[in-house]
Amino acid sequence: MPEGVWVKCVGCKRIVYEGQLIENARVCPHCGHHFAMTSAERIAFIADPGSFAEIDAALTSTDPLGFTAAKPYAASLAGAREKSGLAEALVTGRATVAGHQVVLGAMDFRFIGASMGSAVGEKVTRAFELAVAERRGVVFVIASGGARMQEGMLSLMQMAKTADAARRLSEARLPYVSVLTDPTMGGVTASFAVLADIIFAEPGALIGFAGPRVIEQTIRQSVPKGFQSAEYLLAHGMVDDVVPRGQLPARLGLVLDYLAGANGGGAR
Repeated sequence: MPEGVWVKCVGCKRIVYEGQLIENARVCPHCGHHFAMTSAERIAFIADPGSFAEIDAALTSTDPLGFTAAKPYAASLAGAREKSGLAEALVTGRATVAGHQVVLGAMDFRFIGASMGSAVGEKVTRAFELAVAERRGVVFVIASGGARMQEGMLSLMQMAKTADAARRLSEARLPYVSVLTDPTMGGVTASFAVLADIIFAEPGALIGFAGPRVIEQTIRQSVPKGFQSAEYLLAHGMVDDVVPRGQLPARLGLVLDYLAGANGGGAR
């Protein structure tokens, strides 16, 4: 059997035909498990057909610290570019979503766990700045392991930088919607990902800052089972709704209708 024709679902353990997964937006037809998507798949699913025009496509990180651990950071970057076909872990561009003019961004976990280094932080910031300049809304689909520690303090600085860019969008009264997917962790969660007007999450997504074991070792207490799941966060007011992938384009259009009407931005 050729590789890649059949996929075993990690949710129900059943074997699913790859073509059926593609037709179903990479959601298991048996149990509803949401498989990971590439940034290209995310954009094609959300943006109106033919509307996406990429920006900052060539922007990429360098190796400012000459960092080496298990392997040199420069080698990790080269491997990620070859594996994903991308220059960086975030793809951004102009698009329309349900007829609304937006700046759309999607993170790709294949690129070093979609970690936020200097280039990702710069692309996020430029996306917000473009939206302010052109009076567009912003939609980010986020999946990330957190800050890219191979860049040290330069990576951590992106948290403040992107948060400030989100603030400027808010002050311009332009809509911002984030969609948190599995996983959204670390410094990305602690910055621009949760500063949106509306925060959606995909079913079953792992969302948090540090992992459960790190938290338990820090506070010396047990944490509830599944406390970083999208459903748990919804029950405790940390996200606005858990939206199945198939319903996402329509829900984005609905909230952009509301937000654009209230704020005067992201107009059709």
